[in-house]
Amino acid sequence: MAFRCLALGTAIGETSLVKDSEHHTASAHRPGDRFRIRWGLAGGVALRSIAEVRDQAAWADQAGFDSFWVSHGMAVDPIVALAAVADVAPGLGEVGTSVVPLYGRHPLSLAQQARTAQSAWGGRFTLGVGPSHKAMVEPCLGLSWARPLGYTRDFLAGLAPLLEGQQADVDGTEIVTHAALGIDAAPTTVLLAALGPKMLQLAGQVTAGTTVGQCGPRTIASFIRPSLDAAAEAAGRRGPLRVMALVRICVTTDRGPAYRLAQEIGAVYKALPSYAAVLAKEGLDEPADLFLIGSWDEVAEGLAAYAAAGTTDLRIEICAPDEASRQATREALANHLGA
Repeated sequence: MAFRCLALGTAIGETSLVKDSEHHTASAHRPGDRFRIRWGLAGGVALRSIAEVRDQAAWADQAGFDSFWVSHGMAVDPIVALAAVADVAPGLGEVGTSVVPLYGRHPLSLAQQARTAQSAWGGRFTLGVGPSHKAMVEPCLGLSWARPLGYTRDFLAGLAPLLEGQQADVDGTEIVTHAALGIDAAPTTVLLAALGPKMLQLAGQVTAGTTVGQCGPRTIASFIRPSLDAAAEAAGRRGPLRVMALVRICVTTDRGPAYRLAQEIGAVYKALPSYAAVLAKEGLDEPADLFLIGSWDEVAEGLAAYAAAGTTDLRIEICAPDEASRQATREALANHLGA
């Protein structure tokens, strides 16, 4: 199937980056209404070339998005790709990764990549990271998944000073980091992918917030947001921290093909324990039911529910079964955000 998913992300920063801060009303969605949260475009996990990344970043800027995100998969490296296209999107407030897996990397090499990208983007680059999943780490990398929380904690402890341009001296139980980097760049914000209580606690303690996938508004309101806020408060940190939510959408009058594609994509997430757990919290058996499919007004109503749940950033993904619905979704988003 040629036209499937095109991921979208959100922007970082202060309220000034939100181009329309009008309140959302349930009865109408005015063009330009961003529900006081940040929107943006990302390329997803299947960008095959720098040319594709460049095209997506340029369209994000032209269409009025706040940011551009590239996800990690088996296609282009997101950090390298973003560094390569820093000249094409001067109007974006933020670009970033969501997410780079930590297993198979070391804080020194990841910080070197991130600060290099940051030097290209002049302070607009954000590093989204996550430990990955057992189903990837053990069979594909041949590494142990015995202590993912400890590994992530040690990794972030070594990474944080390096991203600030400082010396790292961390003797962790899983990772040791003693290094400094000579790269001229602004500090880099970190978001940690977190769905379980302990990983959310870590995100609240040491990062700018969390980026979550396949996680509905009920779960964000009842579990993600309060867990993150409680951890930040206990650590004496000022909030609220960021919650960036992946939401998949398709604007179409033919719901059947779009829903079948949603079922195909959702099956991958249902097989992963962390995603299955949050699906249960949402009260759903079918991951495809989290996809927003229908008219633009119906999609916008669904996006507004994420804002009401405490989401600060939408990372929207266009999931279209054909070119017609893909173009309809792109046009609806551009018309809304560019108004």
